[in-house]
Amino acid sequence: MPTWKTLSLFGLAWPILVDSVLRMMLGTADVFMLSRISDGVAGAVGLANEIIVFCILMFGFVGIGTSVAITQYLGAGRKKTASRISAHAISLNVLFGLLVGLVLFGFSEQWMRMLNLDPGQIAIANTYLKAIGGFIWLEAISYAVSSIIRANGRTRDVMFVTLGVNVLHVTGNYLLIFGHFGFPEWGVTGAAVSTIVSRAVGVAVLLILLYRRVPSPIRLKDYVRFDKAHVKRILGVGLPAAGEQIAWQSQYMTVMSFVNLIGAQALSAHIYVFNVSTYFMASSTAIGIATEIIVGHMVGAGEKKAAYFRLMRSLRLSIAVTAVVVAVTALFRYPIMGLFTDDPKIAAMGAGIFLISIILEPGRVFNIVVINSLRAAGDAKFPVLMGVFSMWGVCVPLSYYLGVHLHWGLPGVWIAFTVDEWLRGLIMLARWKSGVWARKSFVQPAKPPAEQPAAAVGA
Repeated sequence: MPTWKTLSLFGLAWPILVDSVLRMMLGTADVFMLSRISDGVAGAVGLANEIIVFCILMFGFVGIGTSVAITQYLGAGRKKTASRISAHAISLNVLFGLLVGLVLFGFSEQWMRMLNLDPGQIAIANTYLKAIGGFIWLEAISYAVSSIIRANGRTRDVMFVTLGVNVLHVTGNYLLIFGHFGFPEWGVTGAAVSTIVSRAVGVAVLLILLYRRVPSPIRLKDYVRFDKAHVKRILGVGLPAAGEQIAWQSQYMTVMSFVNLIGAQALSAHIYVFNVSTYFMASSTAIGIATEIIVGHMVGAGEKKAAYFRLMRSLRLSIAVTAVVVAVTALFRYPIMGLFTDDPKIAAMGAGIFLISIILEPGRVFNIVVINSLRAAGDAKFPVLMGVFSMWGVCVPLSYYLGVHLHWGLPGVWIAFTVDEWLRGLIMLARWKSGVWARKSFVQPAKPPAEQPAAAVGA
């Protein structure tokens, strides 16, 4: 079993990076391939995908809490407890996934109307959202199992599964959207069916890997016999993480309604640019999750000072990598927009947003990388409190004021995103440097470390 001394940032991060890119391609592939039909279809499905992403992020609240608990217990040498927590996490996410699926299936059209989607696009988005929403519990299981496998240091396993899912998905899209090789030409419905089938196959493979990789066997009774203390630890980190995700995604969906007020071309440009910008976050997300795994093991082992400097090195690396990726993308902004649309106005609007991203994305790095490590140490409440303050107190009103009231359009909205990301990011960095997180861990090491450097963490 890996320990914090044997875990490598690069060894953990590169499979997570590939996995993150591949996961994003699942949604991007639908938008890109449906854009061959029309910009209107792509925009409608893109907006439906935002709701789906929102729900998938909600499944992460159990995954995040589980990952933190497992890494701390593994760091403390308590493998059996880590396996009990793994079983609890899967059961919780199955129940949550079924509930979310019912809500999406039953109220998909109402969501579209709330977001001011053009009436002509509602039927398109509704078809896609009902189909994906009805089977979204598959993604809930996938999220929980992937988090468990990663927390055990097996990031490559998850990457290979996601690779296989993507191959199935893109192949299915090609066959079912356009009706190639004698398959029915189902358009949006074909994209949904392809997504569901590929995810189901991925879940089956992940469950097989789970039982081969955990250091202590998971007992069947642990899926139904809950330990209140374990559930409390999962939710103690997971619920604040969910609160932050809800705050971010709900403010984002609110801002999307402002974008819809600006116009259909602004919506299409935003969907295209945002799909590309998720790839900017991939490297930071990979480094952030890898650092979270290592920091969690370090905190569980009582190595607080080592955890502090691990995060600072990871942060500097992530900022440098993101800056290079965004700069290169900005140079090719027009050819990139040309991949999605032939409309010169949409292309020009999106190209301008890529320039704003040069400033925005480094600020986002602080939130992705630092918040992951704060959670890994058990400091989960502070990020959500500051997140709600900044997102709803700054981003939402500023987006409306600049984008709609002052008629700056889509650039005004993205300027508001930039202000929010930098404000929250700098606050998170100050929190880490303060060293408060060093007193938040909930697991004691099996053997005390040679020294207790926590007092020097913030130095």
